[in-house]
Amino acid sequence: MSEIAALVGDRARGEMLSALVSGRALTAKELAYVAKITPQTTSEHLGKLVDAGILTFNTRGRFRYFRLASAAVSQMLEGIMTVAASRRVPTFRDPTLARARICYDHLAGELGVAIADSLIRHGHLILGPDGGEVTESGETFLADVGIDVAGSRRRRRAFCRPCLDWSERRYHLAGAIGAAIAERCFEMRWVKRIEESRALQITPVGEKGLLATFGIKRVPVAACKQ
Repeated sequence: MSEIAALVGDRARGEMLSALVSGRALTAKELAYVAKITPQTTSEHLGKLVDAGILTFNTRGRFRYFRLASAAVSQMLEGIMTVAASRRVPTFRDPTLARARICYDHLAGELGVAIADSLIRHGHLILGPDGGEVTESGETFLADVGIDVAGSRRRRRAFCRPCLDWSERRYHLAGAIGAAIAERCFEMRWVKRIEESRALQITPVGEKGLLATFGIKRVPVAACKQ
């Protein structure tokens, strides 16, 4: 743990990892610009992060494109950002990422928090720091939306849990049921991935669906063509 913490805690490496947390793959030159260090120093930092399993890369032509090595790394960085954001008002380089994104396999950002708020407001969900619970009315509601609640309960993972959102500093819904809601939103084409990023956009169909289903009136991301 101390080895990984030391690698992530370096200022230059922290800047590069923050740029990569959006899910995009960047070249060493782009990361050098972000971290404000020389290409040679950047190569040394990237080598350490790759050796530690924090980053991976693929080669396209004469360029290497670096990205986070796994969902576990992404979750670790999200957790660090959450703790850091609790100490000050955060600033975001990518407002689209803060508005709506995928956090591992569930919805996060303004969109994820808005859906959780709607479920809580209507008595379908109980969510707090110590855990979460889908109520009886919530099971009926989610089943009507087309979500297999029983199947989600059988998955070998936590069924319903809170996840502290690093940009909103409030809870969104994680666990198997959070993943099922995200999957259903993709199936109905309510949300669409932004290429090479964890950020999401809402389709015109999604605007109507989110309003009708969750009562979300303010669309937290710019609408895109379906």
